[in-house]
Amino acid sequence: MSQVDRRLITHANWLLFGLTLILFAIGLLNLYSASIFRLEEGVTVNAYYRKQFLWGLFGFGGMLAFLIVDYRYMRYAAWPLYFATLALLAAVPVFGKVVYGAKRWLTIGAFSLQPSEIAKISILLLAASLLSLKPNKLDWGGLLFTLVVGSIPALMISGQPDLGSALSLLLILSGVIMYRGLTPRVFKCLALLLPALVPLGWFCLKGYQKQRILTFLDPTRDPLNSGWHIIQSQIAIGSGRMWGKGFMAGTQSQLRFLPEKHTDFAVAVFGEEWGFMGMMTLVALFCFFLLSLYITARDSNDRFGSFLAAGVFFYFFWQIVINMGMVLGMMPVVGIPLPFISYGGSATLVNFCLIGLVLNVSMRRFAFKTG
Repeated sequence: MSQVDRRLITHANWLLFGLTLILFAIGLLNLYSASIFRLEEGVTVNAYYRKQFLWGLFGFGGMLAFLIVDYRYMRYAAWPLYFATLALLAAVPVFGKVVYGAKRWLTIGAFSLQPSEIAKISILLLAASLLSLKPNKLDWGGLLFTLVVGSIPALMISGQPDLGSALSLLLILSGVIMYRGLTPRVFKCLALLLPALVPLGWFCLKGYQKQRILTFLDPTRDPLNSGWHIIQSQIAIGSGRMWGKGFMAGTQSQLRFLPEKHTDFAVAVFGEEWGFMGMMTLVALFCFFLLSLYITARDSNDRFGSFLAAGVFFYFFWQIVINMGMVLGMMPVVGIPLPFISYGGSATLVNFCLIGLVLNVSMRRFAFKTG
């Protein structure tokens, strides 16, 4: 083994790699439990956990692929991947598959691909590439150009409709922009302007999206319809108490009171079965996971790599915060899954690829050191 190969292995963020595998394993076990349905005639098991395991294998392969290629060369693929993503998003209304009244997936053989997940990688690469070319903090020109480029796929995704993914995309973009920094004048103007524009967003929402916000403010206003998800989720987590009811012993999930228990509300299954202590353990794992991402962004010695790692940090940070807040009734239901815990093939593939990207940055950071 050459000296360069040894240095690549030595500098890899092994903590991040280990935490990723632990979280995915927890998600598989939780998904197996969430796949169980107890009926009068016995027990049935859905195949969600099997599909998740296969997507995890694909994701692990994608992670290795993102490790092999030096991330510094990925900036040249940013624009081609961006336009390819726009083409996939444009194909969704024409060739997409309708699930739960929304067209968000393209069917490829036995699998379904969600282009909005691919958009997160393309926007991340493009934003990091554009911002790394700016030697100083962003002025109005640089900020507006970056926002326009990122808003095009976000608008296409919101029209599917998929407000959660569109919001996630904009949060990633905003996080990288703030990490890069704004000029004092731009920052002060935005600090005054954005709070005034937030109320106007209410009139841009669809009827069911407004209903979700009203339900978040008062779930009891429609307990058997729009408020059902939040109420049942809170009951499930609360019934777990300190130590939980045990693996596959949750009544809310096993008796089908808890809706979407394999996707958006998967962590409610975990909370019911493992209780407060289990939830705190999961939160601690995610905190160490995010900390390892931040350390890679901080220690990177070139701006492109630092922005890439920072973008991945914000990608996972907002998904974790929003999903857990949503399940606990502290945020509106917006359809954002919990990374590695919720079921989702495209999301799992993208999650692993992004981890591979951060590991790539950590492995090659020595290349920029002098002396």
